[in-house]
Amino acid sequence: MAVEPDAAHRIDIVANRHRVRVIHGGITVADTLHAVTLRETGYPDVFYFPRADVNMARLERSTRTSHCPYKGEASYYHLRTEDGRVDDAAWSYEAPLDEASAIKGYLAFYGSRVDRIDQTS
Repeated sequence: MAVEPDAAHRIDIVANRHRVRVIHGGITVADTLHAVTLRETGYPDVFYFPRADVNMARLERSTRTSHCPYKGEASYYHLRTEDGRVDDAAWSYEAPLDEASAIKGYLAFYGSRVDRIDQTS
């Protein structure tokens, strides 16, 4: 059964003017001045990184997918580290719905699966 989108549910995607980094195991996995911040009703803000600013050699495509009625189909990525693999540490909407088209080609990371996600001036 499909979930009907809620008219009160909002997604706002705004350019992030700060430096944002993902660090795990002492390694910088992503470092950008061109992140976007996705603000979604009922959820904490999420930083999305352009792929050009992510060390894609450390990511391995997962078989996991999920569906969001507001953003579309998500694909997941494992993070390869010197200490092993961190399962489904990042995700991407490679063909997002129109309302979320600004995150196409971007990746987000679970703060709970990496050591740090920093936003600095």
